[in-house]
Amino acid sequence: MKSLNKVTLIGHLGDTPEFNTIEGNIPFAKFSIATNDLYKDKSGQVHTETEWHTIILWRSLAELATKYLVKGSFVYIEGKLKTRTWEDKAGVKKSATEIIAEHLIMLDKKEG
Repeated sequence: MKSLNKVTLIGHLGDTPEFNTIEGNIPFAKFSIATNDLYKDKSGQVHTETEWHTIILWRSLAELATKYLVKGSFVYIEGKLKTRTWEDKAGVKKSATEIIAEHLIMLDKKEG
């Protein structure tokens, strides 16, 4: 194997997915999920560190997420890292690293 770009995350949505389409009427959705790490300091006090991840879904995964996910939903995401760069209106270079989801599993318990 020459290389591997794979990300696996389990976390809660920070907000309801944003749904949109691009040229050719191709659907996509964007949302963030939070993952938490717990650690104890020298005094034994437990601390939580939260990391936020931007998730991008395409086509049927985007439609599925938009239909069923809401803020706080618990999900499993598997995908790959993608970094994109652009210039804003003021000419300042910007970049963002996102996870392009290839698999989505809803982990919330069913009601009833």
